[in-house]
Amino acid sequence: MGKYRYILFNKPYGVLSQFTDSSGEERRTLKDYISVAGVYPVGRLDWDSEGLMLLTDNGQLQHRLSHPRYAHSRTYWVQVERVPDAEAIAQLQAGVVIDNKPTRPAKVRLLESEPQLPPRDRPIRFRKNVPTAWLEMTLTEGRNRQVRRMTAKVGFPTLRLVRVKMAHLSLDGLQLGQWRDLTADEAKLLF
Repeated sequence: MGKYRYILFNKPYGVLSQFTDSSGEERRTLKDYISVAGVYPVGRLDWDSEGLMLLTDNGQLQHRLSHPRYAHSRTYWVQVERVPDAEAIAQLQAGVVIDNKPTRPAKVRLLESEPQLPPRDRPIRFRKNVPTAWLEMTLTEGRNRQVRRMTAKVGFPTLRLVRVKMAHLSLDGLQLGQWRDLTADEAKLLF
């Protein structure tokens, strides 16, 4: 375990979850924040999503944490358009069908107040006549744009998406754009 590197990163909005951008658009990448060579993200966060990322040079662990069979949990705070009713929450909890395949059941709850987050680099569009709400969603699979597709499917489009936990790891104490090495105890729990 000691020969590998494990890094937690708090990814800002508008940053690619990779070290290079082959699009030619000169978007920000992990390289703009993390000066460690040879580490790769465990899973991805979309360009327009924020929050916790784990990077490592341990390929075996990277595969294990990314593979759906191992079903490690990921928790997100999700700002949605309008306020979801009990029926929508129940649908999200049971799983919805995306690409003709149901998602796994998820833990979903309506947050009573807006979570304490730094303002987003590009503010969320504000519409005076359309309220927003925050959900906490914990998934055990990571399909492409899954959270956004799930909330849209039940009629409450995602406006802002922040991953706050992966398994036992959290954003606690990690400012936006900052990274740190995992402690030995945190790394041990990954196995």
